[in-house]
Amino acid sequence: MARSLKKGPYIDEKLLKKIKKAKKDEVIKTWARDCTITPEMVGFTFGVHNGKEFIPVKVTEEMVGHRLGEFAPTTKFVRHGGKMQRELEAKMAKKEAERLKQSK
Repeated sequence: MARSLKKGPYIDEKLLKKIKKAKKDEVIKTWARDCTITPEMVGFTFGVHNGKEFIPVKVTEEMVGHRLGEFAPTTKFVRHGGKMQRELEAKMAKKEAERLKQSK
């Protein structure tokens, strides 16, 4: 659900202070996943916390208007399957090995 237009985008004040102090090449750690990406943030790398660790997110022009949390997933996909899934993974590994042999 989008934020009301009369309120405007949410931008964390502490994060803006960190951006003003930081250099372009250092990682800025933040827990503000709900902070909207603004044009001032382009070019910086943010360490966005996902609940366990900080995921580095390099902000580009296409990301403006989105939230920081969109680029740092909080859950890890676990493959389902069993016997069929193992067979598929074995085939994929075999094809990969053959491709590597051909490239040498």
